[in-house]
Amino acid sequence: MKRVFGLVGWNALLLAGAMLKLVPLLWMVSASFMPTGEANTFPPRFLPSTPTWEHYTTLFTHLSVLRNFRNSAIVAVSATLLSILINALAGYAFAKLRFGGRERVFGILLTALIIPAQVGMLPLFLLLKQLGLVNTLAGVVAPGLASVFGIFLVRQYALSIPDDLLDAARLDGAGEWRIFVSVVLPLLRPILVTLALFTFLATWNDFMWPLIVLSDDARYTLPVALANLSGEHVLDTELMMAGAVVTVAPVLALFLALQRYYLQGVMLGSVKG
Repeated sequence: MKRVFGLVGWNALLLAGAMLKLVPLLWMVSASFMPTGEANTFPPRFLPSTPTWEHYTTLFTHLSVLRNFRNSAIVAVSATLLSILINALAGYAFAKLRFGGRERVFGILLTALIIPAQVGMLPLFLLLKQLGLVNTLAGVVAPGLASVFGIFLVRQYALSIPDDLLDAARLDGAGEWRIFVSVVLPLLRPILVTLALFTFLATWNDFMWPLIVLSDDARYTLPVALANLSGEHVLDTELMMAGAVVTVAPVLALFLALQRYYLQGVMLGSVKG
């Protein structure tokens, strides 16, 4: 009985903590439907007195948020698809293909994990400037095409693929590309879904790099456009909350839709890696 009460107490504590985390998000959604100025009243209101869609209408008709949404979608989807392909190829190569200096090169790659991303932003910006990719969506996508973390994640999972399976495919006459597409990719699906979710969330929510590489507001992604919105409409809390909802809603919906595959990939990766 004592154990049961202990479990109930811990579960109640965890539930209370989860609710505390949800309160700001719920208030953000509620405030986005409040009439102008109502979110700044004291004591603060949690529910709108008269729900209104005017702030969302303003975002999509007068502030070109739909264009920023499209830019974010192009950047996030492109970076996710290309990074999945590149990281899967590199991770599989480091796990299963034999070539000179494989372990040494992989060890050098791992040392990059200890270097803060901010340190590489200046040389990366100068490189993209030489390539003519500054102030382009391709310049925003480029840094996310491959990551040491993604290569490491795929490699650790790919190590669990039996060598006998790959050797049998080679004996049947399959080339390396056919083996990768027909045998390896289906086996890597759980970890690739996890990596895709990581990449999409990171790219969609990224603020610093698009702010650095983009100078034309017609190419701004949603986080950068939202930051500009907060500067221009600093007193319009309801409009800013509507912009925040538009930014958060797609990634939240994606995570909820794929959380089963995400958790499966994390758990399998921790067991097999």
